[in-house]
Amino acid sequence: MKNISIAIHGGAGTILKSSMTPDKENAYKKALQNALDVGYQALEQGLTAVDAVEKAVSVMEDSHLFNAGKGSVFTAEGTHEMDASIMDGKSLNAGAVSSVSGVKNPVQLSRLVMDESDHVFLAGKGAEEFARQMNCELRDKEYFYDEFRYQQWLELKGTDEFKLDHDQKKEGKFGTVGAVALDEYGNIAAATSTGGMTNKKFGRVGDSPMIGAGNYANNETCAVSCTGSGEFFIRAVVAYDVSCLMEYKGISLSDACCEVVQKRLKKIGGDGGLIAIDRSGNIVLEFNTEGMYRGQRNSNGLNEVAIYTS
Repeated sequence: MKNISIAIHGGAGTILKSSMTPDKENAYKKALQNALDVGYQALEQGLTAVDAVEKAVSVMEDSHLFNAGKGSVFTAEGTHEMDASIMDGKSLNAGAVSSVSGVKNPVQLSRLVMDESDHVFLAGKGAEEFARQMNCELRDKEYFYDEFRYQQWLELKGTDEFKLDHDQKKEGKFGTVGAVALDEYGNIAAATSTGGMTNKKFGRVGDSPMIGAGNYANNETCAVSCTGSGEFFIRAVVAYDVSCLMEYKGISLSDACCEVVQKRLKKIGGDGGLIAIDRSGNIVLEFNTEGMYRGQRNSNGLNEVAIYTS
């Protein structure tokens, strides 16, 4: 029997339980299950972990429910700047893009950076030019327009404030998306994608496209995709820290994730979560917020999506 596993997230923090309607909850769970199934089916078909995480994240990028791709939030200039990354645990090859506009699926562009260029990280206009050369699917600004996202921006437009996707002070939390997977060949991979934060200025970039901070994969340890307050995840080098704890201290995936999210991240004031997987197919969904949009599925029959802690 093939040993395959996949986990996904759609952001940490979530809509407060008190304001979550049954219809909203069903919509999110359906979207999560769809992404989970697409990624898992790729693994069933014998595709690689890299293929699976790319496909799962692409599905979430295509949904207006999540802050990535189509559902990306507005910047201070009323535009959309998206970030994404992907990493192959077998080769340690990686690709990432930041501050890109008009690209339908930034995670696919990240894959192309990894596979078709000599670089790891491309940004802004250069990344967009590379997307055109690679014949990536592009969309005009109307494609990325969402009325709810627009209203979120209007609340902050013209101020120096910005809104984290999972800010507990406001309703309507939407976050970074990501996936981690183990394929039948024993290899793992991770991918992460985001639209950043509402009303962000100065070309701000969070942890999502940064290898080692918001995304990391290494067959010797684990694959990790993060979501939360990006500045803190960058300072704590969260994704790589989980891997380091496993490599240098020899502790389990579960213990490493708990140490980083519940202790090290909290110690510096960071909130959010992560999903992680190891070569045995063990999955950890760790977060220190009220909830995290998440799902997991494996060849032993596990297949579930969830939002809150209980």
